[in-house]
Formats: sequence, structure tokens, C-alpha cells
Amino acid sequence: MRFITSLTLAAALFASPVLAQTIDRIKETGELRLGFRTDAAPLSYLGDGDVPAGYTPKVCASVAELLAAEFSLPELKATFYPVDSANRFDKVADGEIDILCGAATITLSRLEKVNFSIPTYVDGTAVMLPTGASPELSALAGKKVGVRSATTTAETLENSLEAAGIDAEIVTFDDHRAGLAAMETSEIEAYFADQSILLDLFFSSDVSTSFSVSDNILTIEKQGLALPRNDDDFRLAVDRALSQLYVNGTMERIFTESMPGATPGIAIRALHIIAPTLP
Repeated sequence: MRFITSLTLAAALFASPVLAQTIDRIKETGELRLGFRTDAAPLSYLGDGDVPAGYTPKVCASVAELLAAEFSLPELKATFYPVDSANRFDKVADGEIDILCGAATITLSRLEKVNFSIPTYVDGTAVMLPTGASPELSALAGKKVGVRSATTTAETLENSLEAAGIDAEIVTFDDHRAGLAAMETSEIEAYFADQSILLDLFFSSDVSTSFSVSDNILTIEKQGLALPRNDDDFRLAVDRALSQLYVNGTMERIFTESMPGATPGIAIRALHIIAPTLP
């Protein structure tokens, strides 16, 4: 099986939505199309050499190997295509990609557009604050707080502030680095994102003496691989592959490789236990 990184979407390949079943098309074309986020480190991002990197692309690469074996396609071409937070689910729904390999929280509203695999990761909304600042939401009253646009975190933040009766101005950013930069210039007093993303920003930037990341999380968000709707056979194949990866220890190994120094929390450890039982 060959893995190919493609950063240019070929419009000719995506002329029409997927009408045939996904497995039939994969067998006919010999290609598995994988979408990945380029800016959601450590879960999915563009790594050195402009190649897909992070926890979820590694999971998808392992899934692709098992699908190649199940479909008897030793020359299966698994191609990674970049997506962003605004178009990622549309590309699955329109048939441009077969699997979305990114930081995608499973929600009912998203299930109206795409399907999801069994959970592959558990994360939660946390906050980055200036060192010594109060971690209480109430302390943000009257202040500017930041969050990335077009994410479930933005919805969570708005709902949490409203529920707590806190009047804070929400400033949205196109990417997390811009949010961190706004923290450094004091444009905002707090930045909200998934805890995994905040920890990556924290450890990859020289901000350890200036900021801290909260231990508490506002939500527990189950993430999965987004798949085409109304294709139970393909979802079953993906879920079967993921279950094998849980059982043989690959998921745990990928976590360790992708997040060196991080310790899996109780929710992550639980995923290794509750994955569907293999026959």
C-alpha cells in the first residue's frame, strides 16, 4: 500500500457527490482519500517536510493498512488532502474525502451531515491564562477572551458564559497561533481551546513563565473519524479496524508517539477498554 501526501485538491476527482457505496468506489479507483487538519496540533497538523502529522493522521494511516488488507487491495493508495475547520465536514458530505482525520468532536448537529466512527480520542475545553490569574470564569467578567472560530469550543464558550451570567467579549481567531499572539500582546485576557491544543501551544512556545493552562475542563468531548452518511458497510469496516488497533496496542503507542511526556487521562484509558469486542 502506498501513502501519498497531496496538498492540491484535484477537482476532476471530485466532480460529483458520492452516490455509490464508498467501499465500491475505493475498490474501483484503488484510492482512499483522507482529509486532515493542517493546524490542530498535536492531533492533526502539517509536519516537517509538509507531510501530515499528529495523532489522528497516524491513526488513519494504520486504519488504511487494515482496510487495504480487508479489501484485498495491496496497492491501495491512501492520499492525504488538507482541510480546514470551515470546510472539513462539507468535504466528507460532498464525497471529496472518505475519512476526516482531524480533531473532530462528535455532535448531534454534525451527525446530520456526516457519520462518525467509534471514538478515537477524548478532549475537553480548557483555558490559557496569564500566570497567577484566577481560573474562575467569573474573573473574566468585563474582559476580552479569545477562541478559534468555527469550532465546538466557540459554542461551548458562548454557552458557558451565558449560563454563568458573565458579560465577557468573545474575540474569534482564524488559527490558534493568532490567539496565542493576542495573549502575548494583552489583546485578550484568556484563550479557550481543547486542552490538547493549549498544551501543545504551551510546550512549543516560550510562554511557560507568562501563562498557564487550566487543569479543569469545561466539557468532555468525544472525537471520532468523520465518515460519509448512509454507508453502514464502510463505517463497520473503519470501526473494525479501529477496534483491532485498540486491542493490539497500536492506539496507545500512537498516543505516546504523538504526545511525548503526556499521561493519558482516565477518559483516554477508558477508550482502550470499551472499544467494541472483536469476534
